[in-house]
Amino acid sequence: MDAARLRLLFAAAAALTVLAVVGAAPDGAAWLPHAYRRLQNAAAPLFTVDPVTGHKAFAPNDRSDFLGVGAAVVGLMIAAGGGIGGGGMLVPIYVLVLGFKPKFAIPLSNMTVLGGAITNVGMNARKRHPLANRSLVDWDLLILMEPLTLAGALVGGFVNKLAPEIVITVLLVVLLYATSERTLKKGMKLYDKETAAMEASAGAKEMAEITDAERAEAAEAEAAGLLDDAEAGNDGGVGDAPPKADATKTPELLAIEAEEMESFPGWKVGVLLGMFALTVSMNLAKGGGAFPSPFGIECGTSSYWAVTCFMFAALIVIALWVRSYLVERTKQKDACGYAYVDGDFHWDETTTLKYPSICFFAGVCAGLFGIGGGIVNGPLMLELGVLPPVAGATTACMILLTSTTAATTFLTFGLVQFDYAKRLFVVGILATAVGQLGMGHLIKKTGRSSYVAFSIGAVVSLSTVLMGFHGVVSLAYPDPTEAGNAGGICGSG
Repeated sequence: MDAARLRLLFAAAAALTVLAVVGAAPDGAAWLPHAYRRLQNAAAPLFTVDPVTGHKAFAPNDRSDFLGVGAAVVGLMIAAGGGIGGGGMLVPIYVLVLGFKPKFAIPLSNMTVLGGAITNVGMNARKRHPLANRSLVDWDLLILMEPLTLAGALVGGFVNKLAPEIVITVLLVVLLYATSERTLKKGMKLYDKETAAMEASAGAKEMAEITDAERAEAAEAEAAGLLDDAEAGNDGGVGDAPPKADATKTPELLAIEAEEMESFPGWKVGVLLGMFALTVSMNLAKGGGAFPSPFGIECGTSSYWAVTCFMFAALIVIALWVRSYLVERTKQKDACGYAYVDGDFHWDETTTLKYPSICFFAGVCAGLFGIGGGIVNGPLMLELGVLPPVAGATTACMILLTSTTAATTFLTFGLVQFDYAKRLFVVGILATAVGQLGMGHLIKKTGRSSYVAFSIGAVVSLSTVLMGFHGVVSLAYPDPTEAGNAGGICGSG
């Protein structure tokens, strides 16, 4: 499929998605921002209203609930194959179909993604790398990417508070469109590569086949040759010692391989958990905007900026420490004859600066646009040459940590409507399990891991359409109850 057909397919999908969302809106108008509070109509007395969100309670259900949850299930099943959360799809669905305000739709999306991330990580834990006897998750890549992704998200969050909404909307759509197109093209290249490999394998198998008569003749000739050798007092090599292995694995190499065989290497998991504990505690300590600090730190004061700078500096220090570890570890691998496979990185002084810098940019995008890091880092891993199954499993671990961190923040600040959240959490678990099983069966049946790349590309494409449509509608019909970004860094919202 060429670029022109890809763009045509994208346009058709965009049109169908927009029509489906508009048609799903209750009374034909719930997708308008001024109608987020769906209870402000004649049917309002039939529902119980949540005092925080202003949204109706989950029960009794209406048409929007069924359509919104159904759309979320479909999106989660698609996202499961690529290991990404799908928050870029869920937030617009919860706003445009379920009728939540964005600031409450984002926590609900996060709780849904958290359920899916638990399933993804749990199901990936027993999977192995397709080309080596090690964990499917690339833990070295994960601990290198995460610190600067978080640091970038911190910067992007501040820019988000200052930038005009129209600028953010336009940049988001452009970013997602470019990302989706490159990811789908990457999937097509992988698909073509797999096709060529399959055709070459089939040709080699056909060339290697011999007829029954030729096989019989070869067996008779071999038997005659062995008989002649025996009569001549030569045993034809039977009983000779087997050839020695090319090289004996050193204790250092065995130790490296043993660590990589672990599904969850202890100290690397500890680094990630410690980093997220630091981030959560610092965010809660400094407060900001509409959320007061438990230590009395006021937004914009020297104490506020001191805590922020400390958190940023700590993430940079962690990233530099991981960089030095990976450079030294690569030297050890090279010295003991470690066997690299397709998709592995050879870390050195250059690559350990180049790729984390790209991750910093990805983090800025995640913080600026309010989207999860998985929707940026998943395609980024594919672009860097990581095998699709490895990229999906690694991204899933990343999302589990980030969504858990975000969930604690949203719960602390009281932004979660629990009756919807607990059900959508379960929806995330079950829909992701179905999607994972379906993708696993598809890959096993066809032998094509490129479908993982297509899954990621499909999620980013749908997110482009939904986020773009949501942004345009929000700009056309501004919600008078929202003040926007006029308050600057310390403004609410």
